[in-house]
Amino acid sequence: MQMNMSFFTSGMMLAFAAYSSFSVSDAYSKLLAGQLDPFEVAFSGGVFGFLIIPFIRRPNESLRDIFSPQRPGMWVVRAIAIFASTAASVEAFMLLPMPEALSLMFLMPFFVTVLSVTLLREKVSGWAWLSVILGFVGVLIVLRPGVRALHLGHLCAVIAAVANAVGVIAYRLAGNNTPRLSLFGSSLFGPLVGDGLLMLGHAHWPHGLKTWMFLFGYGFLAALGQLLMMMATARAPANRVALPQYSQMLWAVAFSYFLFHQPLDNWTIVGIIVVTLSGMLNWIRQRIHFEHLAMEERRERRRHMHDPAGATTVQVPMK
Repeated sequence: MQMNMSFFTSGMMLAFAAYSSFSVSDAYSKLLAGQLDPFEVAFSGGVFGFLIIPFIRRPNESLRDIFSPQRPGMWVVRAIAIFASTAASVEAFMLLPMPEALSLMFLMPFFVTVLSVTLLREKVSGWAWLSVILGFVGVLIVLRPGVRALHLGHLCAVIAAVANAVGVIAYRLAGNNTPRLSLFGSSLFGPLVGDGLLMLGHAHWPHGLKTWMFLFGYGFLAALGQLLMMMATARAPANRVALPQYSQMLWAVAFSYFLFHQPLDNWTIVGIIVVTLSGMLNWIRQRIHFEHLAMEERRERRRHMHDPAGATTVQVPMK
């Protein structure tokens, strides 16, 4: 039991590390605003992501798995979704304060729920709908349409949320037997091909050591976050691993205030709190559900410990 708890704790710590890596990567992309084309920055994510492949590849996996997925259709869908997500998120972080962009990207669970119902015919509980509706209300508080002007940055953040949701659905449709290299390969070649084509008319060679450091930080840390997330999901349940995602908002607020000097107004802060609480509500609902299943399993185990012949009865102390 102690070993399992330690294993679970390591999974949660890896998840926090993964989301921290993603947050710092996003900050690097914002630091490159005005210096490089957004598509060129997103393209670098695919280039520097190759440095992570030796750490992802398992002994029984071939490098050819990157190019020869078991379900080519889903591989292409994931690659396109990740290309759209990276390009749109880089543009959004360049144009918006980080917490504002991130609050819009947290609409992803809403789009995942809608797509799960319409495409996968999954049943969604009332708690899950309440969570995503609350998140949507929080985003409306942040945006306040009709009160403040909306522009390209807001649209890009929503596109990133939709694209991420499509990527999640494609991952589910691909099944659990898809090699990790195939999954990671789609996250590399989507930005490489898509952003590579779009940057041709605007790209220029980066100048200065600082620019190269920012580019490397963006690409490498984004790929490192993917690796840490794979390791985290192998050690802890997916619903627990998702909770530290909201630590990204703390990073975003801190970067906004102290690095980019973009303070938030009161309504934006309220909206961010509502968005964060919506995710916490979904996690609490899942925790209660799994705790209930665990209690039922323990009761069933105790019933089976009684000898059907009536010869012996094992007394189990109640906790």
